[in-house]
Amino acid sequence: MKATLDHVGIAVADIDAALAFYRDALGLDIEAPEEVTSQRVRAHFIPTGPSALELLEATAPESAIATFIAKRGPGIHHLTLRVDDIVAALAHLKARGIRLVDEQPRPGAEGALVAFIHPSAAHGVLIELKQAASPGANLAPKALAWGDLHLTSVNDGVLRLDGGAMFSVVPRPLWEKKAPADDRNRILLSMRPLVVQGAWGTLMIDCGAGDKMDAKQRDIYGLDRARHLDHALADAGLSADAMDVVLATHLHFDHFGGATDAALRPRFRRARYLIRAAEWEDATHPHERNRASYLQDDFVPLKAAGVVDFYEGDTAIRPGVRVVRTGGHTGQHQIVFIESAGQTAVFTADLIPTVAHIQDPWIMSYDLFPMETLAFKRRFIREAIDRGYLIFFEHDPLVAAGYIREKDGRRYVERVL
Repeated sequence: MKATLDHVGIAVADIDAALAFYRDALGLDIEAPEEVTSQRVRAHFIPTGPSALELLEATAPESAIATFIAKRGPGIHHLTLRVDDIVAALAHLKARGIRLVDEQPRPGAEGALVAFIHPSAAHGVLIELKQAASPGANLAPKALAWGDLHLTSVNDGVLRLDGGAMFSVVPRPLWEKKAPADDRNRILLSMRPLVVQGAWGTLMIDCGAGDKMDAKQRDIYGLDRARHLDHALADAGLSADAMDVVLATHLHFDHFGGATDAALRPRFRRARYLIRAAEWEDATHPHERNRASYLQDDFVPLKAAGVVDFYEGDTAIRPGVRVVRTGGHTGQHQIVFIESAGQTAVFTADLIPTVAHIQDPWIMSYDLFPMETLAFKRRFIREAIDRGYLIFFEHDPLVAAGYIREKDGRRYVERVL
């Protein structure tokens, strides 16, 4: 049985005081908190390189963390060792007479499977075994009522892009704490379209990469198609034929490749496809810098099929849904505001692709006009913090949506979905 240190669990009685020390005094980055309802605990992970710290906050008096603090006070609660196969690891330990708290694994934070070894077998230390979630395990559909609208974050699987390209001038020692790279320097990313349902019908914002890439392209981009958009829609009680409108933030393959199927027909047979006219012009006249991202088979067949509606400028798409041009990533890249009952959610596409990109200068090398991205992003994030916008992150593999918060000049994301 091979095991490596994953993290150290620390029970805290006062989370604000703990964050003031670890985040503010030590300058460590705190990931968005995650509720582990089965254990009545809220987990705050702090990446520190190959392993991490985990601040554990009780959410109920009967929580094991609350009991621990009542008996011993705050402090180190457990050590977590990462294993490849937790079922085999438990069988290995049981065969050797090791006393276990859990003989079968159970759900833990970050979509992992966990099980505990009794402290009496580990010389007074509570040991947690953890089998990390497989890619895509945290991409189940997530739904949210939003005033008169209903929002469902779905997914079209995962892909991998070069970490250096995703963070540009940010040094690798900073970004790899938030987005570990594989042996080809690629980081894991999601593709999360958003379904918006209202009295006026059903609209999907972006639609993933689809299934037209050949084996070489799938290998380059690390596309995992074990689970894709059709699976996610079915899990959410939807289907491709339920879509009335498909809206493009821009026409890059990882956002709109799924608009057509392998036979180059419209994938969403009942839908009208809404595309900003100036983005269509750019996409159908690519140059050396953007040709690899604008794949003509993704969108040109839509016009031939007569299913595209073009529009000019920032406009209302449907009641409560409007688009705003950001530029930067592409000349006509846009974000989508979803507003109802005094609440505002924003699908930020590639303006803020992941939680790691909430700092103003953390901008992708893929952006054609990075200074335009910076100018818009600086204004928008300030507005999002001050007005409490819910942000949908299209490419974050763990967080579908959350609020950008700021305390003592440091930004973080309060996870919602």
